[in-house]
Amino acid sequence: MILVQTPLSNAAYHGHEAIVKLLLDREDVEADSKDSLSQTPLICAAERGHEAVVKLLVERDDVDADAKDEDGRTALSHAAECGHEIVVKLLVDREDVDMDSKDHDGRTPLSWASDCGYRTVMKLLMERDQ
Repeated sequence: MILVQTPLSNAAYHGHEAIVKLLLDREDVEADSKDSLSQTPLICAAERGHEAVVKLLVERDDVDADAKDEDGRTALSHAAECGHEIVVKLLVDREDVDMDSKDHDGRTPLSWASDCGYRTVMKLLMERDQ
């Protein structure tokens, strides 16, 4: 299957902050669009650890920070699996992010972080639950 991304998702995936800003300023660009894998620009940026792009996106009201891709995974799940501490912190700071969101395999962001041995990420996730 060929991945088909919107220009915004592609820019977010590659961490092109200036291009993301330009696209978000346009009225005809949907900030929460999904690509052929049902990934939003936020998921694309979070998975790759592009902090500046994630910050741009999480500050917007028209972005669902808890959107799920075709595997039922959220931006937080992808960031936790990859150990992107600052991205996890940016997502954890949003009140609308479900810390215990389960993907299609029943895995949570905490289970991904613990499986990969990311202690700091685990701590961030557990502190929010308190």
